[in-house]
Amino acid sequence: MPDSVAVVLLVRRMLAAVFVALVLWLVIAFQLFFNVQDAPAVRTDAVIMLGGASAERLPVAQRLKESLGIPVLVVSHTDTPGNASADALCNEAPRRSSSLVCLTLDAKNTRSEARAIGTLVAAKGWTSISVVTSRYHEARAGTLIRQCTTADVHLAGSTPDLSPAQWLDRFTVETGGLLDVSLRPECGS
Repeated sequence: MPDSVAVVLLVRRMLAAVFVALVLWLVIAFQLFFNVQDAPAVRTDAVIMLGGASAERLPVAQRLKESLGIPVLVVSHTDTPGNASADALCNEAPRRSSSLVCLTLDAKNTRSEARAIGTLVAAKGWTSISVVTSRYHEARAGTLIRQCTTADVHLAGSTPDLSPAQWLDRFTVETGGLLDVSLRPECGS
C-alpha cells in the first residue's frame, strides 16, 4: 500500500510539472509571437516584404515605403496562393524598375529568403533594411536575416486574422523554428 501512495504522488508531481511547463511555454509564446511590440519605424535603404500572407503584409510594406520615403520595395515572388498580391505586383511591374525588386528564391522558406536578402543587401551596399512579416514570424525571421547580413534590420509586423487554434499552431511552429535557427544558424553566423 505505501508503494502505491508513492506512485500516485509521483504521478501527481509529474503532471503538475508538465502543467506548469505548458503554462510557462504559453506565456513565453504569447509574448514572443502574439504580443509583439514593434520599434518605431525609421527610414532605411529598403523595405523587404517576406513571402506568404501578402494580402496582410504587402499593404504594411507599401505604407511603410510611402510614409517614410524609402526608395526601394523588395518582395518575395513565390507563385503560391498565399502570396498572390505580391506575385501580381511583380508580374505587372516593369522588368527594370529601380523602386521594386522581386526576389525569386531557391526554396520557398525563410532560410532561403534570409540568404537572398543577405546577397541583395551586400550587392546594393545597403546599411539598413525594414523587414515586413506577420508579427508571429518576427522573432525567427529577424534572427535568420541578422545571421545573413551586417545591415541594421528593423522589423515591422502585420497583424494576421487567426483563430485561437491557428494561433496555437503558430506558437508551436514558431517555437520549433526559433529553436532551429538558434541551434543551426544560417549563412555561417
